[in-house]
Amino acid sequence: MSANNGLNRPRIGIPWRTSQEEATGNLPKIRNYLEAVERAGGEAVLLPLADIAALERQLFGLKGFVLPGSPSDVEPAEYGTINHGKSEPADLPRERADRAILNHAFGAQKPVLAICYGCQLLNVYLGGTLMQDLRSDTGTQVAHRKKDVAPELPDDPKHEVRFLAGSQLAGMAGATEAVVNSSHHQSIAKPGRQLRITGRASDGIVESVEWTGDANWVIGVQWHPERMPGDALGERLFSNLIAAARDAHKVAARKS
Repeated sequence: MSANNGLNRPRIGIPWRTSQEEATGNLPKIRNYLEAVERAGGEAVLLPLADIAALERQLFGLKGFVLPGSPSDVEPAEYGTINHGKSEPADLPRERADRAILNHAFGAQKPVLAICYGCQLLNVYLGGTLMQDLRSDTGTQVAHRKKDVAPELPDDPKHEVRFLAGSQLAGMAGATEAVVNSSHHQSIAKPGRQLRITGRASDGIVESVEWTGDANWVIGVQWHPERMPGDALGERLFSNLIAAARDAHKVAARKS
């Protein structure tokens, strides 16, 4: 591949969703993320969890990252509390992988799109905290996952998100409101350092955050844009990630 082609299709790293899926080669869920990156014009690179040294060696050749969702929850000790009985068991190799990626991405100013669990891990990485179970902690009646509806829905429930005027998400949506899918039972409580809350559901649950620490493009969303093909906002999230990866590559090339 020529340097020009590499720039046109920047390589975007995506860690496996779970240790178990990596161990068994279970691709259907992670494939949604790979295909979303490819549709947006990037080259998706699946990153290992089990071999952290191998993952770290690959980071330098990548131009951006997607942190995907996961059925696991972030270890509560990582945000200064204990499991109150509602937090799913942690997947520690996944946590180590995401932290290694974020260390590199923030240090090298490479863009990151953090989705669902990835958004929660991003927040904890930056010193924020999480609600361990939305219904228990807030009493919300908004359906944020299939289990919140009886009988359980066959597909993800959807709800409205309201964006902060002037935020990147509002710009991508072309409005201060959008309808998104939802598949989570935890969310951000206290935002991490230099993360601005830019989107909330009607019940106040945090749905999006944006990094304000420097010019790097780092966005976290609580919904699953990779499972909304054809949705304009979802497609812009991935296309803007790819554009940011190209821009970061150009800046790095000028400095070298």
